[in-house]
Amino acid sequence: MSLDISVIISTYNQPIWLKKVLIGYEQQTFKNFEIIIADDGSTEDTKAIIEQFKSTSRLTITHVWQEDDGFRKTRILNKAIKKSKTSYLIFTDGDCIPRADFVATHLKLKKENSFLSGGYFKLPLSISEDITEEDIKSQRCFNKKWLIQQGLKKSFKTNKLTASGFKEQFLNTMTPTKATFDGMNVSVWKNDVVEVNGFDERMAYGGEDRELGERLMNLGIKPLQIRYSAICLHLDHKRSYVNDEALAKNRAIRKATKKNKLIWTNFGLIRK
Repeated sequence: MSLDISVIISTYNQPIWLKKVLIGYEQQTFKNFEIIIADDGSTEDTKAIIEQFKSTSRLTITHVWQEDDGFRKTRILNKAIKKSKTSYLIFTDGDCIPRADFVATHLKLKKENSFLSGGYFKLPLSISEDITEEDIKSQRCFNKKWLIQQGLKKSFKTNKLTASGFKEQFLNTMTPTKATFDGMNVSVWKNDVVEVNGFDERMAYGGEDRELGERLMNLGIKPLQIRYSAICLHLDHKRSYVNDEALAKNRAIRKATKKNKLIWTNFGLIRK
């Protein structure tokens, strides 16, 4: 039986978080998908976690790795795209635990000439560290009351965990947050990504995913908001790779993409 969808997970030296994420994908209600781990130079600890899952799990996992030479997420994502075997792609991160209906929701809501823009529910570091394998298998880590018992502060954002039916659709429609191509929770047709030549490999940390989305929109691909439908928990961690020079460079590339209504990058899947 052919696979229906590819889940591309980016990671870099977060093996404990990645293990929790993979446990989340083992709980998916929809089963017919592959996982491609886009690894931007992690050490052997990450490889060991992946090999463990490959040997014992029903998940179809491909590990795509490149040498650690600074932040090169866009490059490893392009390599992962080339490895994917399906026509539809979900992009997410190795610190985002998916709810059991995550893949099914992306598959159900996908539309032609569109990409789906999800979000995440961010957890504090203490809860991120305390979540166990059983918490994920039972799905109680997505339960609002359970999270509050663990120390989560109440806020409007907890609606992401509880919204369904009309409320879910209403919040997706009324949220002031724009639908953008954020790599922790977004899905898109592979042919559309190929048509704009994938991720711009010049991009470092800071909006590197959104630039691809801006070229897709220039192509006429419409972003659809699903932040209250496709739910994942973001595990907290430090980001040592953030720097002002890279952010300024990324802003300049994105400014040119918007100003010139660019569809194609010469620094993507195909290099010119």
